[in-house]
Amino acid sequence: MNVLASFSLKDKVALLTGGAGRYGRQMLAALAEAGARTYVASRNLAELEKVAAEERARGFDVTALQLDLDKEESIAALRDNIISRSGRCDILINNAVTRSACNGWDNPMEAFDQSLHVNASALFRITLLFAEEMKKHKSGSIINIGSMMGMVGIEMGNYKGTDMNANPSPIYFYEKGGMINFTRWAASILGPHNVRVNCVSPGGFKTSDLPSLFVKNYSERTQLGRMANDSDLKGIIVFLGSDASAYITGTNIPVDGGYTAK
Repeated sequence: MNVLASFSLKDKVALLTGGAGRYGRQMLAALAEAGARTYVASRNLAELEKVAAEERARGFDVTALQLDLDKEESIAALRDNIISRSGRCDILINNAVTRSACNGWDNPMEAFDQSLHVNASALFRITLLFAEEMKKHKSGSIINIGSMMGMVGIEMGNYKGTDMNANPSPIYFYEKGGMINFTRWAASILGPHNVRVNCVSPGGFKTSDLPSLFVKNYSERTQLGRMANDSDLKGIIVFLGSDASAYITGTNIPVDGGYTAK
């Protein structure tokens, strides 16, 4: 196969969970632009349909579907819906998360349990259900969206001079760190079936509401001297979803401008 052709997602079916957020929007565009028949799913179907319609207006095959990761039956229904429509799912991107107990360490156990129910238990379930379908075809790529915060501790210097919370909850660090090793575990289990599992750990995304001093501090902490933009994840998503990465599994790839390499 021609090397450039190996990066194409033409004739592949992809599912992206949570496609309307900071990183989700560019991942959705990447899948569509690379030729995949793309499904995007989350609880907020109305908001998701807006971004799906934008992609369809550009000529791409994108469908928004309902998914509530808090409910096991919703995950199974999504799987059945996609299989009934397309017969298979070649790419699963676990991107959707819940934001619970993120306001510090001093939260009740129930708040942490709620976060873990979606960000851990539901992650296990959706990966299992779609992996079972991929195994039938002896092919598939599962991409977990982690964070560089799953690889390092808090850099207190990033917050110096700002009024931002410099003591975020441990739950995000715990979950994203665990996602990296779950990726390795799942890659071991699914490798014999030619189903690959990899993790992408993005760095901080620059938004207009961030204090300029935080942006400056954070950017100086990276090797490329800037925060992530609205296209930095597109290439790695297409690469890991495509046949160009056919011999890559069990990896965690930081896309963080060199933040974790310093």
